[in-house]
Amino acid sequence: MEPPQGLGIKIYNASPQVDPSKQPSSSQDVAPPEMPPPPGGRKRRAVANGVQKTLSKTSMLVNFLPTGTLLTFEMVLPSIHAAKGECSHVTTLMTHSLLGLCTLSCFFFHFTDSFRGPDGKVYYGFVTPKGLAVFKHGLGVEVPKDERYKVGLTDFVHAFMSVLVFVAIAFSDHRVTDCLFPNHTKEMDEAMQSFPLMVGVICSGLFLVFPNTRYGIGCSAA
Repeated sequence: MEPPQGLGIKIYNASPQVDPSKQPSSSQDVAPPEMPPPPGGRKRRAVANGVQKTLSKTSMLVNFLPTGTLLTFEMVLPSIHAAKGECSHVTTLMTHSLLGLCTLSCFFFHFTDSFRGPDGKVYYGFVTPKGLAVFKHGLGVEVPKDERYKVGLTDFVHAFMSVLVFVAIAFSDHRVTDCLFPNHTKEMDEAMQSFPLMVGVICSGLFLVFPNTRYGIGCSAA
């Protein structure tokens, strides 16, 4: 006798089944709404963009300065303006003194030159209308009497351009302008937008007309 055939029964639900893996299991799976940026964020980005533009404008001017002058300025200036947002009478006086010393170094270092003696050492001195005057006398080394060691118009042009470049870089720092010109912040910001670039273009052209031939203190030949 043959066994009875099994009957297949299918059950249909009225509502379709939902795959739980495709549904958010918790509130963490839902992306949070985008929040508007804080009010101070735009201001910080604007300041950062301004600093970046200033550095890009003044970076090419560093080549016109004696080595160490700008480094000294950038190292001493933060210690003067240690107090945040405060510029007292003493701070203003120290800022003027720092600017004066760095400006004088930019000017006088362009009147120095050097030569290499028979012993291989390098000797420095000031260029004068009569020739090179070494810093230390009685060295036992003959000082060159070449015409190139006499002061000329090119030395004054380079010294003036170096001072102009340093002023452009120094006044591009808001710590300097805000302290020296507290009531003209907006005017100084507008002026310093183009002043460093103009100084760079003018000095680049003058350096092509008056090339540097000195090997003085911090002033390498171009």
